[in-house]
Amino acid sequence: MKYIKVTNIKLNMNQTEQDAIAEAMRMARISKENLVDARIMKYSIDARKKPQVKKLFTVLLTAKKASAKGKNIQILEKLSKYEQEILGTKKLSHSPVVVGFGPAGMFCAYLLAKNGYRPVVIERGAKVEQRIQDVEQFWKFGTLKERSNVQFGEGGAGTFSDGKLNTGIKDKRNRIQFVLDTFVAFGAKENIAYDAKPHIGTDILCHVVRNMREEIISLGGSFLFDSTVTDFRIENNQITGVQINEKEWIDTSLCILAIGHSARDTFRRLYEKGIAMEQKPFAMGVRVEHLQKMMNRSQYGMEETSLGAAPYKVTYHTEKNRGVYSFCMCPGGYVVNASSQKGRLCINGMSYQKRDSQNANSAIVTTIQPEDFPSRHVLAGVEMQEALEEKTYQWCSGKIPVQRLEDFLKGQKTTAFGSVTPEMKGNYALADLNSLLPKEMEEAIKEAMTAFGNSIEGFDHPDTLLSAIESRTSSPVRILRDDSFQTNVVGIYPAGEGAGYAGGITSAAIDGMKIFEQISSEYCPFE
Repeated sequence: MKYIKVTNIKLNMNQTEQDAIAEAMRMARISKENLVDARIMKYSIDARKKPQVKKLFTVLLTAKKASAKGKNIQILEKLSKYEQEILGTKKLSHSPVVVGFGPAGMFCAYLLAKNGYRPVVIERGAKVEQRIQDVEQFWKFGTLKERSNVQFGEGGAGTFSDGKLNTGIKDKRNRIQFVLDTFVAFGAKENIAYDAKPHIGTDILCHVVRNMREEIISLGGSFLFDSTVTDFRIENNQITGVQINEKEWIDTSLCILAIGHSARDTFRRLYEKGIAMEQKPFAMGVRVEHLQKMMNRSQYGMEETSLGAAPYKVTYHTEKNRGVYSFCMCPGGYVVNASSQKGRLCINGMSYQKRDSQNANSAIVTTIQPEDFPSRHVLAGVEMQEALEEKTYQWCSGKIPVQRLEDFLKGQKTTAFGSVTPEMKGNYALADLNSLLPKEMEEAIKEAMTAFGNSIEGFDHPDTLLSAIESRTSSPVRILRDDSFQTNVVGIYPAGEGAGYAGGITSAAIDGMKIFEQISSEYCPFE
């Protein structure tokens, strides 16, 4: 067999994937009789000459024989894929414990189970089926369950987001493709495996998470839901057990901490136990909403298009050299109440798979450096988040505060919406966001919003909506680990976004994979 990679296939907007495959066969001179298989390897959109938008494809052909040459044709000897050889020889007396079933915990647990390590997954929240009901009830009635919400529960915080999977990390071992292919295998749409900006969608991701859980169980793993790790037993600088809900103890010598960036009680307990941590920069700001049709027109040159809801990305440095940028952009999405603590309010963005709401939204955030923290205490960033979330909750009595951009810039309360009305999950109220945010953050966002209008027409439209507070972009703490991925206590492996080593679903999943790789290089599976 021959593998032929055909790149830079340019098609018109109305052409399909089958047209791309046909063009690849023509370019590579592969006949139908010679063809064994064909699949899309990569898809992206070229909108540099809008409205003459082009689709760009890379296609992989498998043929009985091939001899075509050209700058866009490459004959591969073999296909690269993710592989991990199990070399560990140390025997385990107890199962590894994976704390948290977000992307990092999910992929670490999946690989551990797949290779015979029988992991025990401890998740403070509910199964995803129950979690969906809890979140919907919260959005509708405001009744918050502190263990089962947008931040906590099976699937992690990313479950109630857009399910974006693009990442900028370097990858020489095909881990990214493994993550994408795994999601497809458990129920995601096939196009995420090759789309340049893949996204699953909250509605689909919930099913994927459940399917992965069931597979882990079938492979010998087990789960404890509604179970918070409340203490760690450490003997001779080695983890020997974890406590659940201040009652039951589980013996283990390997504890993977995939706790997520909102596990503030766990951060505090780790600090008390002497686990080494440090302050880490993060970002905070607001969510902005624009009409999706306006964003389509700006990005693609047309309001209605078969290309789907247009995304965007903006960055800016203020005159005071403070960075402001878009984060977690949700085309055709919703702003959601993402609170996890009573008396505190934070928001996030979410899209369903179809991305078909009338608004585009994204976080517009500014970097918060440790020197901005209220003290040098390692948890000062957490305290800063909590204080601002509490202030935001009080601002509108627990409702999401919303303001038109024009009113924000003029320093006056919004009394009525204009051409943009909120697409939100959770109750909201008209407000004045001025003086809600720290002065430096407020000034930076005001300056940036005006500047962004120069790069995306309409971004600074007076009716653009701002809501607060976007405070959970990443962890303000990093749990320190050495070259073996362990903390200063042997057997504790910090992983993912909450530990300070990832930013998004894919990078967190890959960090979980790295923890598995380290464990499998030292320890052998159970017989």
